[in-house]
Amino acid sequence: MVTGNDRGREEEDGGDGGEREPDYRFTLANERTFLAWIRTGVSLLAAAVAVRQLVPAFAIPHARELLAVVCALLAVVITGGAYPHWRRVQRAIRRDAPLPGSWLLPVLAVVITAIASFTTVLVWAGGPA
Repeated sequence: MVTGNDRGREEEDGGDGGEREPDYRFTLANERTFLAWIRTGVSLLAAAVAVRQLVPAFAIPHARELLAVVCALLAVVITGGAYPHWRRVQRAIRRDAPLPGSWLLPVLAVVITAIASFTTVLVWAGGPA
C-alpha cells in the first residue's frame, strides 16, 4: 500500500538512480567539510609563500625552496581533491549509501609528517646559512 509519505518520497526520487533530497543539515555539513579542505589548501599555499619569501636560507642548500614547493604541491593536491570528494559524499547521502572514504586524509597526514620531520632536521642542523 502506498501512503502519502511514500508517494512524496517517490516524487523526490525522481527516477534518478534512487537519489532523494537529503536533510539539509547533512548537505551543509558536507559543504563545511569541503570548505575546511579548501581552507587547508589556502593555508598551505600561504605557508609556501611565507617560507619562500620570509624565511632566511638554511644551512642546507635549497632546503627553503624544497619546503615551499612541497607545501604548494600539497595545496594543489588538497584543493584539487576536495570537490570530487564532496561530490562523492553528496551522492552517497542522496542515495542513503555508506559514505566513501577519503584518500585526502592519509596524503595530508603523511606529507605534513614529512614536512614536520624535514623542518625539525633543518632547525637541528643549524639555523640560517
